[in-house]
Amino acid sequence: MKPNRWAVLTAIALTALAVLTPPVAAASLVPRGFAPASTSWTGPLRGFVLGFSPCGKPGWCASLLSTADGGKRWRQVGTPPISLPDNHNQVKLTVIDERDVFLSDGTRLLASHDGGGTWSRVRLAGVREPFYISKITEAGPRVFAVVTGFGEPSTTTLYAGLAGTRVLLPVPGFTVTGSTTYGDIATSGGIQVSMGSDYRVQRYWTSSDGLTFAAAPPPCPADSSASLSGVRQGRVLALCSGGPGSPQPGSTVRRLWWAPKLGGRFTGTAQGPTLGINQSFSAASPSVATVAAEGGGTGFLHRTGDGGATWTTTVLSGRGVCLNDLDFPDERVGVVVDGLPDAEGGSAVYRTTDGGVTWSELTFG
Repeated sequence: MKPNRWAVLTAIALTALAVLTPPVAAASLVPRGFAPASTSWTGPLRGFVLGFSPCGKPGWCASLLSTADGGKRWRQVGTPPISLPDNHNQVKLTVIDERDVFLSDGTRLLASHDGGGTWSRVRLAGVREPFYISKITEAGPRVFAVVTGFGEPSTTTLYAGLAGTRVLLPVPGFTVTGSTTYGDIATSGGIQVSMGSDYRVQRYWTSSDGLTFAAAPPPCPADSSASLSGVRQGRVLALCSGGPGSPQPGSTVRRLWWAPKLGGRFTGTAQGPTLGINQSFSAASPSVATVAAEGGGTGFLHRTGDGGATWTTTVLSGRGVCLNDLDFPDERVGVVVDGLPDAEGGSAVYRTTDGGVTWSELTFG
């Protein structure tokens, strides 16, 4: 039987459309009104951004984007089941590799093991509300989370579990208590855990495999808190900061400290700029480091190129809400998130390709 002419023409048109239209085109579009909330990079060109765009209900819908060319082109790779929290906590993205991804809004922790396609809840065993998850990372066979409880007294605890687990347990001996407690963990070049309380107590451990830890001399004096930035070409760097609001409101006393090897003794450098309250910290190399700070409604990036001897300051923007996720995936390329999606001034991701000397805003779409 002779085929119908219109059926043949329709088949030809559909075939041409299939050839001309990439199969992932619809899923690759960046949602209209996309505003970044968090970013995580596995290399200087390979990065991921979690963001939100206006939608019907609940009002803001989450999307996960990825780039393979440093942010020139983006494609959507997932729609995580997480909302913008009412308390304006950052929704934090942590990408371990192409498959393992974590999300947290401070109290809820989600994990994906297929690159952001599907998600499952990860619980913290025995945790008491109110609490805040300040850091989530993976090293070797274990997942780690730093959790601060805001009860009386305050406690900061390290939680851990095998990769892929749905329950994290408190690590025995890794808890500090006090009126104010804090902690940090870094996994680049070796695992470091720092904890402190009330700017009087500092504790510090290192590990090469994530299973056994050894106590080591703390990176900072007891009257300051430590922000860790991993091991850079053998040198271990930390930012040592006094309590926020000292010597005056909107300021922080800070110094760069370093050790010649993991577990070695730290020594300090000259005092850095005091302007702003610390938001995040990252070192690009043994001598180049940047501090993100907010003060007086303005965002600042304080940079040293000589190991803390001298500093320069870049006024990033007037959003004045927060500067999160500062990170240098290599010595020249760095990123930082400015603001929050639902803040009055919105949000943006800035990127540097010269070690933090200059920064430019990435565009999505």
